[in-house]
Amino acid sequence: MTHLILASASEIRAKLLRNAGLEIETIAARVDEDAIKASLLAEDAKPRDVADMLADAKARKIASKGASGLVLGCDQVLEFEGRVVSKSQTSEAALGLLKEMRGKRHSLLSAAVVYEGDKPVWRHVGQARLLMRDASDQYLKEYVARNWKSIRHSVGGYKLEEEGVRLMSRIEGDYFTVLGLPLVELLSYLNLRGTLPR
Repeated sequence: MTHLILASASEIRAKLLRNAGLEIETIAARVDEDAIKASLLAEDAKPRDVADMLADAKARKIASKGASGLVLGCDQVLEFEGRVVSKSQTSEAALGLLKEMRGKRHSLLSAAVVYEGDKPVWRHVGQARLLMRDASDQYLKEYVARNWKSIRHSVGGYKLEEEGVRLMSRIEGDYFTVLGLPLVELLSYLNLRGTLPR
């Protein structure tokens, strides 16, 4: 099996890949995500392009260090009312965002880019659409207080694999895409190229 390096310290992405039977190594890619995102948004880049370029930057960074085998870079952005939403820096900001999004739709765009050597050989951006229920101020306040330690690194202020699923009334799209990795599409690519047995 071809060696796969995940250019990330994301525990959930590593777990998804290992649960699918892949042998992986994780190496955190140190890129200035905020600077990349700010530059793209200043050029009116679409949210899906922001996700794609962030994933590309991570894979490229690790691949450029002479990594052997395939390097996988991933990123996820949340699009709400035409804008890219960043991770909340404080619990108060997370609460404000959840109040703003309740009763409305938003999208999660999960990008994956695979590098082999110094070139990208595959890329995909998966999209999931979510409708948040009209939760009360009290519930949202208690939700953030209970879950802040877990959700503080999550765009949107929730994790669907945890209590965050209770915030939603409808989800359209692939569960793995919601978690930040278009896994089915990635596995299909690895099968097609012969990296995984057919």
